[in-house]
Amino acid sequence: MQIGLGLYRQLLTPDNFRFANQLGVEQIVVHLENYLASDGDGKIELSRGEADGWGQAIDGYWTYDTFRALIEQLGEYGLRLAAIENFAVKQWSDVLLAGPRRDAQIEQMKQMIRDAGRAGVPCFGYNFSIAGVWGWVRGPFARGGAMSVGFDADAIDLHEPIPDGMVWNMRYGPGQAGVAVAPVSADELWARAAYFLDAVLPVAEQAGVRLAAHPDDPPMDALRGAARLVNEPSKYDRLIALNPSPSNTLELCLGSLQEMRTGDVYDCVDRYSRANRIGYIHFRNVVGKIPKYHEVFVDEGDLDMVKVMRILKANKFDGVLIPDHTPEIQCGAPWHAGMAFAIGYMRALLASV
Repeated sequence: MQIGLGLYRQLLTPDNFRFANQLGVEQIVVHLENYLASDGDGKIELSRGEADGWGQAIDGYWTYDTFRALIEQLGEYGLRLAAIENFAVKQWSDVLLAGPRRDAQIEQMKQMIRDAGRAGVPCFGYNFSIAGVWGWVRGPFARGGAMSVGFDADAIDLHEPIPDGMVWNMRYGPGQAGVAVAPVSADELWARAAYFLDAVLPVAEQAGVRLAAHPDDPPMDALRGAARLVNEPSKYDRLIALNPSPSNTLELCLGSLQEMRTGDVYDCVDRYSRANRIGYIHFRNVVGKIPKYHEVFVDEGDLDMVKVMRILKANKFDGVLIPDHTPEIQCGAPWHAGMAFAIGYMRALLASV
């Protein structure tokens, strides 16, 4: 088991690579999509939700050269790539929306996965979602009034339409004014996911790349007219059952699982780690469940992280755990301080169980 660090595209800098070195981190999960752009001030705000959601999708396709350059860049600082988290929205907008370019995008994604495997990318995390992460607000929700994110279904319009030209809470095209994305039922969403996985998993398996599915956050039954795929732990079983390929794995987000109305997070950790179905783990904590919850520091939430770590240790889990995101600590470098606290806690916990 190894403790890793997640870095957004704009945080792929020498200073942050040295930050990882100083925390004792060797594995990095990289977000290549250009969401949550910081406008040059270096600050990431997860709850951004303007007209363009998390931002304008830029990249349409990543190549072998993209992946090799990234791996070599990390290697200069003694770091290894654990996974790339999330496909670029322009890569698979029509896959999610069942649009006219779906098959063409899938063929491009197959080649991208082949290139990724050849370059040495071990895993892709993804979230098969139409609305994406939407509805969060920022607030002083964590210990000591630390800024974090939360969700309150009663405070927002859950049915607010998704504008044309948007999917996964990002804008991939200009769209038509006054036109919204059509509603998507649960049956239709599952059919789209099955179509995608049946097409790409054989290629991923041959390339030695694992695909790891993130559960829905917020894990509502539906958001903005679109059903949610994995909003209950049992639906992970359904996702695995769609295709038995060993490349069909889970991006096990502990916070998202804890937010769900039903299920036992500890049972999920136990079963999926024993079955070798975990691509990597988001090790974070929350207070509350839908329809209302807040993200908090890793040691103050409803989830017993010591118990989680003991289960992973007992099952000889040999993958990577990252903080994902964490409350900001009041200082000159709130993101760095929050991450340093989380990783220090995780390293100590791993050493003690």
